[in-house]
Amino acid sequence: MSLYAQRGVSAQKEEVHAAIGKLDQGLYPDAFCKVYPDFLCGDPNWINIMHADGAGTKSILAYLYWKETGDVSVWKGIAQDAVAMNLDDLLCVGITDNILFSSTIDRNKLLIPGTVLEQIINGTQEFFNQLAEYGVRIHYLGGETADVGDVVRTIAVNGTMSARWPKSKLVTNEKITEGNVIVGFASFGQANYESEYNSGLGSNGLTSARHDVLGKQYKAYPETFEPKLNDAVVYLGKNAMTDTLAIDGKPTNVGKLLLSPTRTYAPLMKQLLDKYFDQITGLIHCSGGGQTKCMKYLPKPLRIVKDNLFAPAPIFQLIQENSGADDREMYQVFNMGHRLEVFTDAATAPLLIAEGAKLGIDARIVGRVEAAEKKELIIKTAKGELVYEY
Repeated sequence: MSLYAQRGVSAQKEEVHAAIGKLDQGLYPDAFCKVYPDFLCGDPNWINIMHADGAGTKSILAYLYWKETGDVSVWKGIAQDAVAMNLDDLLCVGITDNILFSSTIDRNKLLIPGTVLEQIINGTQEFFNQLAEYGVRIHYLGGETADVGDVVRTIAVNGTMSARWPKSKLVTNEKITEGNVIVGFASFGQANYESEYNSGLGSNGLTSARHDVLGKQYKAYPETFEPKLNDAVVYLGKNAMTDTLAIDGKPTNVGKLLLSPTRTYAPLMKQLLDKYFDQITGLIHCSGGGQTKCMKYLPKPLRIVKDNLFAPAPIFQLIQENSGADDREMYQVFNMGHRLEVFTDAATAPLLIAEGAKLGIDARIVGRVEAAEKKELIIKTAKGELVYEY
């Protein structure tokens, strides 16, 4: 059993998918998000969508960093994580504007004071203000903040987004087919709209990242881990939050790398969808499931070959060195270097890559789609070839 599974988490969420298996799959079963008829206004040419997600266990990293350094501003990054994990899923069905957001924050009041709530709530609005400058308007409609110390050890920061959108501007992945190429947009680096280097980690796999990288001294905070876990999988790494690594020749502490706010691709996707909508056949947000995520949204049996991936960013190298996890698990849990995939034709790909460059986001053709009798994913790395059959 993998370390990830031993910690009580699942990259593929098998039990969740089994639980929702009998629910309505929406109008477009292959779309990245569930899409429903326009129940609000009854227009057959429009759809409704609602999406819920959050920062996950990344809030525990913020808690540890805040406790160790006293830097309360780190919580603003958690606000961005909760937004981006919703927003970037909606981007993958083509929605880029006039979005409603409601936050849900559950905290243990004995450990999380009001100053932390202020950072999260104000940080959310500041993030929306920044996105509005790029034409992505999100309306903050408040939400629920609950003191539930008997349920939550520290804090859980989540949110829900909803939108009404024309069917003619949806991306539903039904057009993904053999001959497509896959353009991957880097999750790491520093986009023009980011204030510092982004490690690219995002908000998936943080349970493993935290326990694999950080050392046993963090057991001094028992509120940050499940007490029933085997001690062999709790904080088994070599690092402290304040240890430094050289990134592009500059010292960056480990805590900041683990806490890099999830990059949103909203400013980029606004441009891509406005200019190249007709040439985009599919969109995938490589969140839970990492580089295998795309396989859940293929409209027919196809072979996905990813043979030109980015070299794993330093944060992923650090996690793997500490954990000893093999490549197969790493590529199933983490995005490993790119978190947005655009399926398109070979002629359009360079144009999309150029749009990324304008915003300081590296991009490349990471792979292609081939005809096949069954769904299959082939990932080629510097170490060898990984094959995932479905």
